Amino acid sequence: MSRYTGPSWKLSRRLGISLSGTGKEIAKRPYAPGQHGPNSRGKKSEYGLQLTEKQKLRHMYGMTERQFKNTYLRAGKLQGVHGENFMILLETRLDNLVYRLGLARTRRAARQLVNHGHILVDGNRVDIPSYSVKPGQTISLREKSANLSVVAESIEVNSFVPEYLSFDADSKVGTFVRLPERSELSSEINEQFIVEFYSR
Repeated sequence: MSRYTGPSWKLSRRLGISLSGTGKEIAKRPYAPGQHGPNSRGKKSEYGLQLTEKQKLRHMYGMTERQFKNTYLRAGKLQGVHGENFMILLETRLDNLVYRLGLARTRRAARQLVNHGHILVDGNRVDIPSYSVKPGQTISLREKSANLSVVAESIEVNSFVPEYLSFDADSKVGTFVRLPERSELSSEINEQFIVEFYSR
């Protein structure tokens, strides 16, 4: 299954979650799209709830189904709680951390920065958005990319960097200090539904 590239606002409303992280998509009309508006949805089955939760998380991180499932399977080989490990693995993706540092306003924009070779990890260019960053590694911009207007605008409006990251706005260098705890990640996701979905 390919990565979704359609209208993100409509998808956000259908899934009931802000995929951009701004909350604007569902602030005006906090119900699914369609001519019947807020009255168009009945009660979901257990499978429906599990599928929706999976789709919410997959689209939030902008991944294909194959990437998403492979990461899920990888999480199952780690010690600890499968669902929590899965959430933490998703968070260590390079494109996500570029977004979390405020170098891009959305994960989609962060993915483009990585794809186009603007991002360095420990001083080396990495153009793979799914690259798994390890604690202690630094994330920065190539010298030629340091003055990109989209990056400057994003840093200007970003007022929050999670505690598991550190960021120097002057040098535009971030450090992945430690793995996040589950409590620091999205409370809008029930990862147990996703574990149940893949365990069917």
